[in-house]
Amino acid sequence: MSRAPIASRLQLPPGPWATVLEALCAHFPRIPAAQWRARMQEGRVLDAEGAPLALTAPYRVGLQLQYFRDVPDEVAIAAEEQVLHADAHLVVADKPPFLPVTPSGAFLEHTLLRRLLRRLDNPHLVPLHRIDRATSGLVLFSANPASRAAYQALFRERRIEKTYLALAAPLPALALPHVRRSHIAAGEPFFRMRETDGEANSETLVELDAAQGDDWRYRLTPVTGRKHQLRLHMAALGAPIRNDPLYPAWNADAVDDPLRPLKLLAHRLAFNDPLTGEYRCFQSAQSL
Repeated sequence: MSRAPIASRLQLPPGPWATVLEALCAHFPRIPAAQWRARMQEGRVLDAEGAPLALTAPYRVGLQLQYFRDVPDEVAIAAEEQVLHADAHLVVADKPPFLPVTPSGAFLEHTLLRRLLRRLDNPHLVPLHRIDRATSGLVLFSANPASRAAYQALFRERRIEKTYLALAAPLPALALPHVRRSHIAAGEPFFRMRETDGEANSETLVELDAAQGDDWRYRLTPVTGRKHQLRLHMAALGAPIRNDPLYPAWNADAVDDPLRPLKLLAHRLAFNDPLTGEYRCFQSAQSL
């Protein structure tokens, strides 16, 4: 049985644009303007109530949009996620490697969000944080718009404990636990990050979880949440995470090798529930 397409959602950020079309073209610079015009003319860009927006629709900061797109020849991802917890406010999913959290680029239907939208039949699901497509493990979703801000504040105010496990080469000369601080900025190509001079904007606590011969299992606690922070910090310490195709060097041939998944697991999430005050702790069922 065919399923109705699911809309992607966007809240327009602040900017100098006169129309919604101009804002979309600026927000998605890799999508040709002609493609956005065609989508709008075909009624595939809607407001929050589901009404199609005209090409001349005026821009407004914070405007909630829905839009439909096509991904020809999307690559199927066979690995399945697990739902570890679901209630009226929160959903906790355990994501396999290679599965994106949200639609982007060449992935639309084979994303964690799309799968959960269909599986739980809840159009209000929104991820409260992200992990890399290559990373496996826990992702927390808001299931209720009325309580969403309270759970978003856990991440914004750093009131949630996030623990990762990673396999990497031994670091016998490094005194552990170790705190890695650095300034992380965009690198080249655009999807890689790099450490640069400047005031530190990232911090990771690195601890030894277990020594396993040629591999040590590290327990990583990110204090901040910069893109690729854990991967970049481990590479900078001289122990890049096993099977990492981006750090310390980009290996395009290894990006989607199913036999070489990135050995990084979002292992544990713990926090005091902002609605009830209850201490809640979730742990991935996966291992490295």
